Amino acid sequence: MRIRHTVLAAAAGSALLAAAVLPAAAVPQAHAVGKSPADLEGSADLEGPADLEGPVDLEGPVDLESLADVESPADVESPVGREAVGAAALLAKVMGCTQISMGRYRKDAGASATVRVCQKRGAVFFKADMDIDCDGKRTSKCNSTTDPWFQSSTAFQQSDGTQLNAEKLPFIVVPTASAIWNYRSSGVMGGTVAAVIYKDRVQYAVVGDTGPSGIIGEASYATAKALGITPDPRVGGVASGVTYILFTNSRVSPIESHSGAVTLGEALAKKFLQDN
Repeated sequence: MRIRHTVLAAAAGSALLAAAVLPAAAVPQAHAVGKSPADLEGSADLEGPADLEGPVDLEGPVDLESLADVESPADVESPVGREAVGAAALLAKVMGCTQISMGRYRKDAGASATVRVCQKRGAVFFKADMDIDCDGKRTSKCNSTTDPWFQSSTAFQQSDGTQLNAEKLPFIVVPTASAIWNYRSSGVMGGTVAAVIYKDRVQYAVVGDTGPSGIIGEASYATAKALGITPDPRVGGVASGVTYILFTNSRVSPIESHSGAVTLGEALAKKFLQDN
């Protein structure tokens, strides 16, 4: 992940179970239905109606077979014969915030720290911007020429040991563990499934990279493109309006299987709606 700069933020403003082997990667798809010193403010400062649920006590990954209505990969890849979880339904469940981060994150270097990591049953979430991560495998869209902040490695690798392909694989970036928040303590790891929501679209992705310890809000080129966000690492992204829901104790294996992320993501999203 690159270190984001204030100038990029300005340009963007103007323009989340079981470690089961799942099917090979598929073309990314979106479902259209419709950081610096930690701010040690407590969780009493709520964005909306208080969510009084306590910490989720998960003893380990939940077996995928225990989830209801888990479609087969073929069903997930086709819009026919299945009912996708809509953006509005997911967003309605994350209106309030039970804060678990010990302070707040910045969206970009030099910006005010305003973003909290919050908790619901079976997930953690945050609302931020989206900057574009083009790190990992060199491709025609992601390389040192197209991305001045390009790095040839990602925090997590594919099953064959190579770096993730940001141009093709929808993945998100989480902040490096710090005093503000340690993602591992929340049941988040490489391959954890996330629902990324922008406007009326839901894109399922995996946790694929880590970034600066004080900054939050970044996803791969493929994630942005699937959500209708300009994916250009220089001037793309969006300044606000992106919700990231990470389904705790979930993991797609191999990490590069996008079809696996969609299958598991749809099942977990339905469970999330039932449990909250």
